[in-house]
Amino acid sequence: MAEQKIAHLAILDFDYDIKYDWTSLDEISPHMQLAVIAAEDQSFPHHNGFDWNAIQSAVKYNQKSKRIRGASTISQQTAKNLYLWHGQSWVRKGLEVPVTLMLETLWSKRRILEVYLNIAEFGKGIFGVEAASQYYFKKSAKNLTQSEAAMLAAVLPNPIIYKVNKPSLVVRKKQIWIIHQMNALGQGYLKNL
Repeated sequence: MAEQKIAHLAILDFDYDIKYDWTSLDEISPHMQLAVIAAEDQSFPHHNGFDWNAIQSAVKYNQKSKRIRGASTISQQTAKNLYLWHGQSWVRKGLEVPVTLMLETLWSKRRILEVYLNIAEFGKGIFGVEAASQYYFKKSAKNLTQSEAAMLAAVLPNPIIYKVNKPSLVVRKKQIWIIHQMNALGQGYLKNL
């Protein structure tokens, strides 16, 4: 949030406003919790901060493709969003490793998920699932439906390009894929946290 605010001030954009409202994990719909796990990191309850299979798969994919595929876990994204900066650099990636290990050592999976959902950006200046839920759906995050949660999760790779309020065909397809993944995992999956 601070990085975005400073970047906008640096270009003299004084109209940039931050919408943010912290909420506990118990006040976030289980649909939303499951949606981000289904979309971003299905191994989240079971890994130590790094999904080595996803990393190996991404390396192989990236050697053959012009499009870069990431393999960051929810834990890594939380570490980056909370303590580091955005961008693609080996320095940031290098620092991400010990910070992720620290989070995984000191926090429970529930705490990591709670922080992630409260600091993730869901649109220009919209940080955290409660602010996103209020802004896009005029309701509390605890009342998000499966479809709404999947839509929010679908824009997380890049919420500035992908829009919740004007979803492209790509976002709609990702929303449907996330719903299928959520159904395959089942609500009981959250008990693994």
